Amino acid sequence: MQFLGLIIFVMVVMTLASSIRILREYERGVIFRLGRLVGSKGPGLIILIPFIDRMVSVSLRTIAMDIPSQDVITKDNVSVKVNAVLYFRVLDPSKAITEVEDYYYATSQLAQTTLRSVLGGAELDEMLSEREKINNSLAEIIDRHSDPWGIKVSLVEIKHADLPQEMQRVIARQAESERERRSKIIHAEGELQASAKLAEAATVMSKSPIAIQLRFLQTLTEVAAENNSTIVFPIPIDLITSFMEKLKK
Repeated sequence: MQFLGLIIFVMVVMTLASSIRILREYERGVIFRLGRLVGSKGPGLIILIPFIDRMVSVSLRTIAMDIPSQDVITKDNVSVKVNAVLYFRVLDPSKAITEVEDYYYATSQLAQTTLRSVLGGAELDEMLSEREKINNSLAEIIDRHSDPWGIKVSLVEIKHADLPQEMQRVIARQAESERERRSKIIHAEGELQASAKLAEAATVMSKSPIAIQLRFLQTLTEVAAENNSTIVFPIPIDLITSFMEKLKK
């Protein structure tokens, strides 16, 4: 009799222990009573009715989900392998449990298909240069479709785009040509600015013949400083005109 009473006591204690749940600050418990949704509770101490209530724990922390590498064909028919990372969290625990069978798996599949769809509608140059725009578009689409599940997508970031070797060489040649084009433009702009300054200086010096002679003598001084053995330098006629006039007299 005592043994039977001990067994009953142990069963009662175990039943009471199983009806008590303690949830952390970032957890919520979705309660089902005889199969019907009661709501979500927590955090803290949760007391369940034995054999009647069932609780499913849901974390409200932000989840960083790795989107596996996807084979994408861009709008300009370039094959690229792209992977990304998705940040999301559960806002409504009840919807996350009742509206979709496995919200984590469903969000992962939605992110993969959306990544292929969005990048498939963009050209390669756009995917490489306007990554922030594509990230925002991905986050908006995934968040819109996962909202009925009580999921909030906060951020999507493309991590890496693996290009074929042939395309990498083409992009390298394109970048080199672009740098060469910019170099020629900068050089031409420098020549244009220099010619404008020379024309301005010539206009100023033409108003004063003495300035031309001083510039000529300064140039001779600069050339003489180079220690050249022979210097051939044209002499302006204006410089010796005065001497020729004195000889005629």
